[in-house]
Amino acid sequence: MSWTDKLRTRWNVGTTKQVFIILLVFACTGFTVYFLKKPLFNYLFDGGSRPLWFTILYYILILPVYNILLLLYGTVFGQFNFFWQFEKNFFSRLISIFRSKQTHTKK
Repeated sequence: MSWTDKLRTRWNVGTTKQVFIILLVFACTGFTVYFLKKPLFNYLFDGGSRPLWFTILYYILILPVYNILLLLYGTVFGQFNFFWQFEKNFFSRLISIFRSKQTHTKK
């Protein structure tokens, strides 16, 4: 079984072409986040050093921005349903992790 077949099975998609489109969406989203970071920092801090608080804030806020971009690119490439389901699964796993940590800390 090839790696594309494994991804097709894991993601429950119909064709290898769809696997490549999904990978393209992930790549476009990642590059967009990467290419927006430097101009944003330079605009806000005139190319100087960035305070630690801003770097921390950036990494906290990048999660929702990345997920919104993922849905936007998914829509552009005709894969909105896949990425909407992907986002719902991602956030349900994230919430369950937080809930399990809260349960462990209460004991």
